[in-house]
Amino acid sequence: MLELTYAVEPDLSVEEFIDILKRSTLAERRPIDQPDRMQGMVKQADIMATARDASGLLVGVSRALTDFSHCTYLADLAVDQAFQKQGIGKALIEYTHQQAGKHTLLLLIAAPKARSYYPHIGMQSHDSCWMIPSQPN
Repeated sequence: MLELTYAVEPDLSVEEFIDILKRSTLAERRPIDQPDRMQGMVKQADIMATARDASGLLVGVSRALTDFSHCTYLADLAVDQAFQKQGIGKALIEYTHQQAGKHTLLLLIAAPKARSYYPHIGMQSHDSCWMIPSQPN
């Protein structure tokens, strides 16, 4: 059985964050070629939850924005492809929600490849999400 340590790491390096995004395929939808934006994503997160194996390798990360009172937006959930299907993503979601407070509403926008994952772990779909897509500077 895989032994993992879950923690909040507010000082996670941008390099490690980008590396886990690449190993999870989430990098395809993140501005990894824009260091300033990536730095902001890491430093401005309210919760940066991590999963590390016994050797210290980062195998998963959850990045969330929250007010700790009403809502928590799970902005990124990334698990190394070599470690997927072992419950790490579900555990990171649970750990992140505990850190924000279970009284908060946890929201996320699923990556296209992950749409079928979230119902599988018990999350509910919501049909009234609205957005304004990002625009180039």
